[in-house]
Amino acid sequence: MCFMLYAGTTKPIPRKEWSKEAPYLWVRSLVENEEPVRGHFASPEVQYIGSSSSCGCDFPHAIFQNGYWPEAEFRQEGQDEEYEASCRANQEALADLLVSIDENYVELYGIWAGDESKKPLKEEQISLESIRSPGFCLKEGGFYVVEIKPSLVTDH
Repeated sequence: MCFMLYAGTTKPIPRKEWSKEAPYLWVRSLVENEEPVRGHFASPEVQYIGSSSSCGCDFPHAIFQNGYWPEAEFRQEGQDEEYEASCRANQEALADLLVSIDENYVELYGIWAGDESKKPLKEEQISLESIRSPGFCLKEGGFYVVEIKPSLVTDH
């Protein structure tokens, strides 16, 4: 089973195909069995973002167990150096992609394949810098509103 990451935006994210010869972060439109995931997003555009592993499994993620996400609290870098390096590269690539699409915020929903109709287990507002921080991981069933451009507040 694979971890899946969906993104809600106001404009479509440019599509990019995955290639075994040159694996990288990629984006595609939803396929038929993923359509139920749209119901969780306020944004009009919903697309799938895949990691370099061809699915979302190389995004750092935590599995929901016994009512919480133990990996999110106890994630230790260096346990599997190759996997950690891949997760870190995908984490940075995701942050770079979010900056490049010129949105004020992006909605992200990370779940297991086949769970697209399940309601989020947790909703959080986070900053783009949170995604870049060491130790960050997406929670299974976590729905995130990621602030890309900080709100400009002026005093009058």
